[in-house]
Amino acid sequence: MTREKILITGASSGLGEGMARQFAARGRSLALAARRLDRLETLAGELSGQAKQVAVASLDVTDTEAVPVVFDSLAGELGGLDRVIVNAGLGKGAKIGTGKAHANIETVQTNLIGALAQAEAALKIFREQNHGHLVLISSMSAVRGLPKAQCAYSASKAGVSALGQGLQAEFAGSPITISVILPGYIETDINRGVKTSMMSDTDSGVRAMVAAIEAEKRRAAVPAWPWAPLSVALKLLPDAISAKLV
Repeated sequence: MTREKILITGASSGLGEGMARQFAARGRSLALAARRLDRLETLAGELSGQAKQVAVASLDVTDTEAVPVVFDSLAGELGGLDRVIVNAGLGKGAKIGTGKAHANIETVQTNLIGALAQAEAALKIFREQNHGHLVLISSMSAVRGLPKAQCAYSASKAGVSALGQGLQAEFAGSPITISVILPGYIETDINRGVKTSMMSDTDSGVRAMVAAIEAEKRRAAVPAWPWAPLSVALKLLPDAISAKLV
């Protein structure tokens, strides 16, 4: 099945913007949401010659009451939604107990509570129309609890993965499918400053994500090399080693 009408959150930059560009190049209709409406409007102008239709809306996913309102509005503009990509995320963080709780709490509120609010809104639409593809963008950081400044981020993304697994069990065999995508290091603002030989350039990383999404894989570590084997290794390696890999 070709998913023609796609909603992407966190679409004003990074992986969200990259996915929007690639789906536009495939001639899909797009609903783009993010906090920075000006950037969305600029992006929509750039994509208008490729995408069948582009609708945009300002959305802060931590405003859980606004999420279903915005999703319903965008679905109305596109005449329904075939796929929702829950991508909006935050990479703030600090060592827990060092007086910067606000950064960790904001990360969990955005990445996990925000993802849950988006899943609620998307699945309400999908249940009513009896079809749809929900894509949860998790992270390789979800595979193994990570220390220091990444601890809260890792926990938030583990929650996203668990949410996806539970929904996959619930909707097994139905016209509603659930995918959990776990990107490794892909060059975006959120990874700026990370020094690692395993960093993928943005285009390659986004292409791998889009390919996994189009295949509607239940779970995909992307890019497959080196992250597919590492997703297995991370569960087994000692803490001292695993903490250095992600």
